[in-house]
Amino acid sequence: MIHFVGAGSGAPDLITVRGQRLLEQADLIIYAGSLVNPALLESKKEGCRVLDSAKMTLEQVTDAMREAEKAGLSTVRLHTGDPCIYGAIREQMDILEEERIPYDYTPGVSAFCGAASALDMEYTLPGITQSVIITRMAGRTPMPEKESIESFAAHGATMVIFLSTGMLDKLSRRLVAGGYAPETPAAIVYKATWPDEEKYICTVETLAQTAAEHGITKTALIIVGSAVAQSGYERSKLYDPGFTTEFRDASE
Repeated sequence: MIHFVGAGSGAPDLITVRGQRLLEQADLIIYAGSLVNPALLESKKEGCRVLDSAKMTLEQVTDAMREAEKAGLSTVRLHTGDPCIYGAIREQMDILEEERIPYDYTPGVSAFCGAASALDMEYTLPGITQSVIITRMAGRTPMPEKESIESFAAHGATMVIFLSTGMLDKLSRRLVAGGYAPETPAAIVYKATWPDEEKYICTVETLAQTAAEHGITKTALIIVGSAVAQSGYERSKLYDPGFTTEFRDASE
């Protein structure tokens, strides 16, 4: 069996209980060494083989999986965060399905959740925004025409932008062109939940300046929108004494 496992956002104790158990039982671990905290490998059993996929191609990864499966071994494919976001897991799963190799998928704590925890932030504040847009700037992987930064910025919702730290000047210009005011609150979270985590509050206009001042060039999430300020929101109706729910009647 091949087990795709989300490693969590960085801190080794943010992997799920199920993911930890699978790691401890694995005969082969293929992990994204450029992104996954190596401390997670400390729980591997004696004799477990470890491969760093940062140095491998898709074909080499799937060859290793195939060989382990033929030998009757258990494989954990360990991806950073939750691999459903920019994890390139579908292409691996398709190959396994073609060859009728069984697999399953254990989710993890995504970096966008880790970044919110670093900032003690709620993304969906009543009266401010109730939507979160997760996106990225185009790089070697292009963006669909309908998914431009400008088109998303026009909504004014909270935006969480992955894989774009090296393009912050351009990102700021495109966010403003799409509708955010230059003074819109923004945040940069470097290596969320890792021991060397850094976090900075700034504005859309000062994203590049803030990153340059702190030497941040990669491995950071950008959060944009009024919710970053964590102020001016309305009280939640769920806990309002004047609001009736399935479990509680409204009080006068």
